[in-house]
Amino acid sequence: MLETMKNMIRRADGEGRAVAAFNVFGYEDAKAVINAAERLGRPVILMVNKPAAAHMGITLIGRLLLQLADEAYVPVGVHLDHASEIEAVKEAVDAGYSSVMLDASQYEFEENVRKTQMAADLAHKAGASVEAEIGAVGYSDMEQYAARYTEPEEARRFYFQTGVDALAVAVGTVHRMKQQTACLQFERLQAIHEAVPVPLVIHGASGVKDEELKKLVECGARKINLGTTLRLAFGKELRRQMEEDKEAFDRIQLFQSCMKVVEEKAAEKLALI
Repeated sequence: MLETMKNMIRRADGEGRAVAAFNVFGYEDAKAVINAAERLGRPVILMVNKPAAAHMGITLIGRLLLQLADEAYVPVGVHLDHASEIEAVKEAVDAGYSSVMLDASQYEFEENVRKTQMAADLAHKAGASVEAEIGAVGYSDMEQYAARYTEPEEARRFYFQTGVDALAVAVGTVHRMKQQTACLQFERLQAIHEAVPVPLVIHGASGVKDEELKKLVECGARKINLGTTLRLAFGKELRRQMEEDKEAFDRIQLFQSCMKVVEEKAAEKLALI
């Protein structure tokens, strides 16, 4: 069943848990994630990032994910991740996404606020939830990206000027990490949680050690984003099959095993959050 991010996080907060959100790139990984969520009886959010949106288009991949969400036995959100332009937010909202993220974290504070206010107004009118970012979570493969830790007072000011439903913060994670070696600042996260009356989001959680995921939740994280961990699982299994059988060519057959390993990896993470 399709659900908004705001409602999913509110229920998770009441249980002292967080909602896991996974970047997906098509039917195979999206279905595998939902299968894992249904096995555990947990809500889950399917996220469309920039590469996925560029490959399939926001509306087209959205229709696929929305159909899967409608057919699921657990609450499923469909989320546009890291939109940098209002036009992308509008397309996602018009397509029926249940939540969107406007990422203007590379702009100055005032411009971030202005752009986020526009996105929030647009999405809230359509009944969708809104996420934004203050501070800036870096990328492992983008040196030119200006990463910056989130300051508690800055986060508080940003929230009260924008009214977002969830706030992404930078406390040591890095996008696209292939190893679980992130150095987290739990005291910073706790301070932000105490300063801001809004659910906090952790991006780049593929780089977080499994035993530290629960501590993120204890310090106030209520939405935890994962992507690279599933991409690695899918890619490694696909490579294993191709190397094992040099004549293999039928992608539907190859994808069956890939879906199983993605489902298992998603289930592992869901159980920890």
